[in-house]
Amino acid sequence: MNYWLMKSEPDDASIDDVLGMSRQTIAWYGVRNYQARNFMRDLMQVGDGVLFYHSGCAVPGIAGLAEVASTPYPDDTQFDAKSRYFDPKSDRENPRWMLVDVKALKKTRLIPLAELREQEALAEMQILRRGNRLSITPVSAAEWRHINKLMK
Repeated sequence: MNYWLMKSEPDDASIDDVLGMSRQTIAWYGVRNYQARNFMRDLMQVGDGVLFYHSGCAVPGIAGLAEVASTPYPDDTQFDAKSRYFDPKSDRENPRWMLVDVKALKKTRLIPLAELREQEALAEMQILRRGNRLSITPVSAAEWRHINKLMK
């Protein structure tokens, strides 16, 4: 089992939004970074743990727990000329951008980025590294366990 931190802007899709959906599942669309895409395409498996992270907001941080709910498949927004995620160089026979479905499991107390930075056990966590801008990052099993303890 792998663990991931996946960022979403709450104005676009918050943990509350996803929990309010009929299947509590959302297609994780719009990823346009090759490394993040490769995580979804090559490494994610159904059942992997996900830290649902709110970014681009007043207080960014981990807002809930989720899991990978599908195998990777093409992100249709890349083919939609009206979408901000449109990619004219991508085609249906050879799509550039993939996504997975993510199922929200529960909302937790918000663990702000500032609190994550204070944790010695998380010193090597990829999201805390200088210059990290990836929307999807791997989380070690030890980091996962530590964050789950913080949630309680």
